[in-house]
Parts: sequence; C-alpha cells; structure tokens
Amino acid sequence: MKIKICGLKDTNNIRQVSEANPDYMGFIFYPKSPRYVGQELSKDTLETIPESIVKTAVFVDESVENIMNKVNNYGFEAIQLHGDESPAICKELKEQNLTVIKAFAIEETFDFTKLIPYETHCDYFLFDTKTPAFGGSGKTFDWTLLSQHQLVTPFFLSGGLGVENLDAILKLKNDKLYGLDFNSKLEDAPGLKNIQMINKVLDTIRNYEHI
Repeated sequence: MKIKICGLKDTNNIRQVSEANPDYMGFIFYPKSPRYVGQELSKDTLETIPESIVKTAVFVDESVENIMNKVNNYGFEAIQLHGDESPAICKELKEQNLTVIKAFAIEETFDFTKLIPYETHCDYFLFDTKTPAFGGSGKTFDWTLLSQHQLVTPFFLSGGLGVENLDAILKLKNDKLYGLDFNSKLEDAPGLKNIQMINKVLDTIRNYEHI
C-alpha cells in the first residue's frame, strides 16, 4: 500500500516529512487552497527529497503550459489533476512521461461511467470526498460505493483519512486500491504536518502489511 502525504509547503516541515519516508509527497499549486505553496517552495528544497519519494504537483484546471512550467522548474515526476480536466489533457500530460493521477469527487450519485474515457490516459485515479472546495475537507465519503463498481484503474483513497480511522482503512478490501492520500487530518495547521501522526500512520500501515 502506497502512502501519500499531500499539502506540504513549509521548508522545514517538508524536510521532516521526507525523513519519515512516505511513498509520495504532494505540493498544491491551486491559489485558493490554504495549502497553496505560493512563492515559498524552492527548487533546492525539493532536491533534498530522496529519489525514492515521488514528488507530486497538484493542479486544479490549470493549462498544460503552466503545468509543464512547474514540472520542468521543480522536477516533479507525477501530477495530480483535481479539477474538471479532460481525458485529452490527461493524455497530453501522460505523453510527457509523467505519472498522471486524476482525482474525482465522490458522492452517492456519482456516475462511475465518467471514469471510462480516462482509463487509458491516467496511471491512477484518486477518489476524494465531494465538497465545494477541491480536497482537504477532512471529510470521508461512503467507501462501499467503490466496491459496488468494477474498477479498472488502480486508485488512491482520499478524504478524511487519519489516525482515528486507520482500523477501518486497513479493513478495506479492493484489488485496485493502490494507495492512501493523507492531508488535513495529519496536520497542526494548513500545510504544516504533524510528524508524530505521520510516523504513527506509516508504522501502523507498514507493520500491518508485514503480518
């Protein structure tokens, strides 16, 4: 099970999280997010992250040109698209040898046939809770919705994941569940992650997998 810590922006905090060694670290380039990296993120900071950690840039309805500018400037290996990006945009970005993660906001009425056009153009999906904002709500959705559909693409589970629901997370059974995306439930303030909680999550999940 891959573990992604998303919504980082503080230089020292980024270093601390990288030392905990998650599989993915996410950086948000959406100005309306309280975890927007703004001008605080430096290329030098990202270069200190071990190569074993996949550096992921998160965008919401951004142009391909702007996305590639950030990718080339910072050296991102993966991109997460959290808006209404089309399959064509996903295809164009995947052709740039990037790992493409397409996020979908899930609610009870979500039409899972919407996923079909994206399947050949995305490496992973990310299923988050539908809210007025784009992620970071701290709220979960009904995970049983995922087991009611035949999913083809491996996915990250997101939305309200934290220490308090680790037991429920570990009981999830889905062949396509690839990773867990943690954000607001593991922080002391927007963009400032709690290292003790992150270590607890990492240790609990990795120890469980070795049982």
